[in-house]
Amino acid sequence: MGMNFLIDRGEGALQSSESLSGERFRLSLERIGMMAEEECTAACCVPFFRSAAEWILLLLDHRRMLEDGSFETMPLRDLEEKNRALYEDILPEHYEESWANPGYAIRETGEEMGPLLSALMTELRSMISLVYEGDAERFLIRMELLLEVYFAFVTAWNDERADEEAQGEQPEPQGQDSCIGRDKGDLLTGKAGQGMPPAGHIRDKIRQFLEDYAEEETLVRVRRSLVGGSVPEKIINEWYVPGDPRCLYRYGAYISENERGVFSYLESLDEETVAGMVDTWTEGFRIGFEVTGKDLSIRKRAGLIYPVGFERVVRRAAQNLRGTGLEPVIAGQLGNLFTQHLGRGGGGILTTPANKQYGYDHREDLALFFNDVLRSRRSQALQQAYRELADQTVLYAGPAVMETFGEKPFSPVMHEGYPRFSKSQQKKIARFRQEADLLYDRAVIGRERSFTIIAFPIPEITKGYEGKEPDASFDEIFHAVIDINTLDYVTYRDVQARIIDVLDTARSVRVLGRGKNRTDLTVRLQTPQDPSRQTIFENCVADVNIPVGEVFTTPALEGTNGLLHVTKVYLEGLLFEDLAIRFEDGRIADYSCGGFPTAEEGRKYIEENILFHHETLPMGECAIGTNTTACVLAEKLGFLERLPILIAEKTGPHFAVGDTCYSHEEENRVYNPDGKEIFAKENEYSLLRETDPDKAYFGCHTDITIPYEEVGLLAAVRADGTQIPIISEGRFVLPGTELLNEPFA
Repeated sequence: MGMNFLIDRGEGALQSSESLSGERFRLSLERIGMMAEEECTAACCVPFFRSAAEWILLLLDHRRMLEDGSFETMPLRDLEEKNRALYEDILPEHYEESWANPGYAIRETGEEMGPLLSALMTELRSMISLVYEGDAERFLIRMELLLEVYFAFVTAWNDERADEEAQGEQPEPQGQDSCIGRDKGDLLTGKAGQGMPPAGHIRDKIRQFLEDYAEEETLVRVRRSLVGGSVPEKIINEWYVPGDPRCLYRYGAYISENERGVFSYLESLDEETVAGMVDTWTEGFRIGFEVTGKDLSIRKRAGLIYPVGFERVVRRAAQNLRGTGLEPVIAGQLGNLFTQHLGRGGGGILTTPANKQYGYDHREDLALFFNDVLRSRRSQALQQAYRELADQTVLYAGPAVMETFGEKPFSPVMHEGYPRFSKSQQKKIARFRQEADLLYDRAVIGRERSFTIIAFPIPEITKGYEGKEPDASFDEIFHAVIDINTLDYVTYRDVQARIIDVLDTARSVRVLGRGKNRTDLTVRLQTPQDPSRQTIFENCVADVNIPVGEVFTTPALEGTNGLLHVTKVYLEGLLFEDLAIRFEDGRIADYSCGGFPTAEEGRKYIEENILFHHETLPMGECAIGTNTTACVLAEKLGFLERLPILIAEKTGPHFAVGDTCYSHEEENRVYNPDGKEIFAKENEYSLLRETDPDKAYFGCHTDITIPYEEVGLLAAVRADGTQIPIISEGRFVLPGTELLNEPFA
């Protein structure tokens, strides 16, 4: 493939963009063409830069396809192959030899340089969305970053050869061993030499890139998340054609059998079924404003966050929102180094990951570059973006979120030497997330916004794992979930009111496990100031949190003690086995989980995925799930273990660690259907929001559910020590709740 062909190919691919058809782009692409052919770096790094150059050219091919009209006429099979080519190197069967795999990069270029090059390749992979969004300038700056890193390697290689010639030595020939050269130890530690610059030099270049473009990148993220203007909006409003899956490939996202299968399935449903799904979702959003007394009429936009493949459903949802005076905002793919650990306000389209291990390996790439200067730049960039868009962000009503579930559970492989936040970085990133959340809350006036969330299965749910296979078809499972999501809220409202009446007389809740479950927990309840007009627990029906089926409260921290244990639970798609968390005065004091070679690895897993690097977290929620129908249907059809937290939390008692359910909305007055006001919305941390806001919130909230079958006792305990059982041996025993046991029959 000649250099002139590469240049012609690139210019033709992006003629419509002034910045990418001008001199700046021409020079960059010309140099990338040379990178693809020359060998002016250490031999072990030549394959990296060639791979990176080929990647740029592949992306330009995709842009040309979008601009010259060939996308519209290309056979679907060809579109599928082109989509797969974008993700080929990170698919599990190829990942072991991908530069996007930190382990491979470390093996090839050393412990210090490897993670940096792999992080760079991952940032280059984020350019897929830029190509499909037609975002020329942001595409170009990443080309320039690649070239800047390449020039550093070329300079180091040339300098070393010049030194050798000056000393009368024969320059070392380029070959497979030339990176190792005379001292393999230098390569492994990332020291300069062997034609490689110091790893710190490359680290500084990427960090400088993150600092220099923080404002532009952050502004794009905020605008697309809260104001609009992305390609997915065009897909839903213009390009979706009923029955034609071509629109799936307009996103640039990875399209698997899940996306193709659910698209085909939804297209086959009758209009009444689709209308029921959508109306439940969008009505939940509207009712969320109604029950909390918020004025929806002052808002003009609402976010739609949805999985690719649900275009038919989302098109109708967009129409429903417009009927209430809201213009839908759909953010595209926003994942890159600029958005890692940026807090709330993101979100966009969802899709099946090409390789979950890839995402897990790179989840803390920012640790390679994060310091006080970058933290300050990110914070300033957020402040600037919200200031610039202040008159627009206040019009954002909140997101209507649709999630999917049913993927094979993921248990990641943890590797030493991959990017991880240090202890000092963990504290800084946690504090930054808190700052970012506060900025977001002020920008959208959080106390006046709302949300709703619903979930549906994907075809992968019918595929077995670990010798288990659901005994039902996708159609049976999907309709079961529709039934779960549309249960009669009046029935649950009345039963849950009976439970709340008893809990309002209690000082604490006692929970004991049974069988292998070792839970022994006492949760202290708050005491209302006026029991005749106030209540401790919220009666949750189907509005913001679909489906129906829970009562919940913010517990008092002092006096909340004991062990929370679950034999197996999936949290955000991650498997936790034998999870145990011990509380002292409402705060996590100790924790462990199985499934790892050592106890320390289990602790690290919890630190990263439940604690999110906080030293401790409070218990932010105590709840009782009442949706026994969801539990029984999921068990009967064989997908109980694959339920998302959204539904799983309704299938037993659950306890959340992190912020309360009323985070950033403590001053909003909330009432149960019986007219009583919710009293227990605060705890010792959220009370600091005015005097010490950095300590008020944690930016996380993780629900951990104990299945009914593992509950020996859940009882309301009064001040005199009297226990009133609500659940005993996995069944509801409180008078007035017997109908909740009917699904078990």
